[in-house]
Amino acid sequence: MNPEVTTRIAVWLAWAKKTVVFTGAGISTESGIPDFRSPGGIWSKYRTVYYDEFLASADARLEYWRQKSIGHRDFAGAQPNAGHCVIAQWEAAGRIHGVITQNIDGLHQIAGNQNVLELHGTARQILCQDCGARFDADPLVAEFLATERVPACSHCADGRLKHATISFGQALPGDVLEKAARLCEQADLLFAIGSSLVVSPAADLPAVTKRHGGRLVIINRETTPLGAIADEVVHESIGPTLAAIARRCATVISDS
Repeated sequence: MNPEVTTRIAVWLAWAKKTVVFTGAGISTESGIPDFRSPGGIWSKYRTVYYDEFLASADARLEYWRQKSIGHRDFAGAQPNAGHCVIAQWEAAGRIHGVITQNIDGLHQIAGNQNVLELHGTARQILCQDCGARFDADPLVAEFLATERVPACSHCADGRLKHATISFGQALPGDVLEKAARLCEQADLLFAIGSSLVVSPAADLPAVTKRHGGRLVIINRETTPLGAIADEVVHESIGPTLAAIARRCATVISDS
């Protein structure tokens, strides 16, 4: 990473009053979790099960659970990588004020982050669509893999169980989106990390920070639609990049 860019970002981080981190699938691929959108990913192999179809059809629910159980194996044993750990350290040190993530893997929380807004929900829990009861995903996925039958809600007897994630055709939770927008409005520095920034409305959030006068740093291997308005764009691996910024930030603070 260019030392001048590292220093510039580190200085912004050191002196920002409110920094927010926005993450996408790219940070989790460094933990070995496939990007569902990439060629060979789950979404390229199987048909889409829309939310209204899931609610209406037992066959659709069976197909949904088949796909989700395959995806569950991809991340269930994954661990936070260097990028997750740096972000958690920044929160613990008071350097950042929250994480907004498009990811459903829970790795930010496992790394130690406390203030995480999951725009697309979490695949580590199962949510009954009828009574709202929540369950740990692991035993229910194991049950499905063993029986090839969709589990029923044990709380309301026959409620429709679904991962606590946002499906195609299902609206993002309004309260979470509102909190995320408010964080972005208040931020004077926002890191957009590992996101293609193409899936709205989530991908529109980093631009909110720019409209309210804050700085935007994008760290992503590929170009994004918001690159033209960003204050810095880094096309390098996330873990090493964040680690380099963290080291330089510590030096900036100690020298001040």
